Amino acid sequence: MKKAITTKHIAQLAGVSVGTVSHVLNGSAGVSEELQKRVHEIVRKLDYQPSQLARGLRRRSTDLLGVIIPDITNPYFPKLVRGIEDVAYKEGFRLVLCNTDNDPAKELSYFNDLRSFHPAGIIVIPSEGSTVGKDSSHRNFELMFVDRSPEWWAGDAVLANNEDGGHQVGRYLTRMGHKLISAISGPSHIETARDRMRGFQRALAEAKVKLPAKFIQEAPFNVEGGFAAAIRLLTMTPRPMAIFASSDTLAIGALAAVRALKLRCPEDVSIVGFDDLEFSELTEPSLTTVFQPGYHIGSLACQLLLDRVRGADHPTEKKILNTELRIRHSVRSLLPARKRSR
Repeated sequence: MKKAITTKHIAQLAGVSVGTVSHVLNGSAGVSEELQKRVHEIVRKLDYQPSQLARGLRRRSTDLLGVIIPDITNPYFPKLVRGIEDVAYKEGFRLVLCNTDNDPAKELSYFNDLRSFHPAGIIVIPSEGSTVGKDSSHRNFELMFVDRSPEWWAGDAVLANNEDGGHQVGRYLTRMGHKLISAISGPSHIETARDRMRGFQRALAEAKVKLPAKFIQEAPFNVEGGFAAAIRLLTMTPRPMAIFASSDTLAIGALAAVRALKLRCPEDVSIVGFDDLEFSELTEPSLTTVFQPGYHIGSLACQLLLDRVRGADHPTEKKILNTELRIRHSVRSLLPARKRSR
C-alpha cells in the first residue's frame, strides 16, 4: 500500500518547518513568496491532497456543507440543491448530500453523521416531525431550513409563499367560471401541502364556491399518486370540472388519468399544477401551474448561511419568496363569451 504523504514529508523536502507548510496550505499567516513557491512545487510533485477532516478537527470546521433533502426522486428538489451548490462551489465549499425519504429518524441519523465531519453548516429540507436543531446540537456550525420550516424553529429559513400560490390557483379557477372544483392535495403531514390547500380553500370560500370533502383527495407527491387520485375524482358523480394538483408531478399523473378515461384536458376537465418544473411547458396541453423559485431559494439560503459562517451578526431571518401563477393551456374558461372578451 502506498504510504500516505504528510505535511512533515513536504516540510522536509522543502526545507521548512511543518508550521510553515501549514500556513502556506491554509493561507493562515504571511509567508514569503519564495517559500510559498517552494512549498507549492513540492505539493504539486507529490500530488498531495490535504485531509478535510483533519483540517476540520484542527480548525473546528471544514469547508463542507451538509444538505439534507426528503426525496431525491422529486424533480423539484434538484433545482433547489443546484442553487445551493452553485453558490457553495463559487465560495470554495463542497456539498455532502443526504436523502431522508421524509423519515425523521433517518434524517436525524444523517444529521448526526454530518456533525461528525465538522461542517461549516447544514441546510435542511425537513421531514414532518423533524427534530434536527431542536436542541443545541447545531451550536458548532450554522443551520438553515429551506422550503419547509418546523413550527418550533426560530432561526434562519428561506421558503416559498405556498399559501399565496394556492390562493392564486383558487382565485383563477373561480374567475374562469368554475364551480365543480376539486383538489389533489399532497400528504397532509407535509407543511407545504397544507399551506397550498389552505390558500386554495380560502380563495374558493371568498368566491362562495363549495369544496366538498370528497373532492379533496390526498396523495404522495408523485405521478402515481396523482394518477390514482385523479381516477377517483373523475369517476365521481357529479364529476369535477377542474382539478388543482398541488405539485406538477401530481398534475402529470392527473393528465395521464384523463387520457386513461378517454377524457380531454381542458375540454372535459381543467388541471392546474404547482412548481413550474421544466417539463410543464412540454405536456399536452401545456400545464398552467404555480412557479416557485426553487433555484433562488437554494442560492439565497446558501449565501445567507455562508454569511453566518463568515461572522455576520444580523438578526435571524425568515425569507419568504413570492410565487407566480403561470397561465398556459390546461384550463378552460366556462365564462359566457361576452365576459371573456372584457
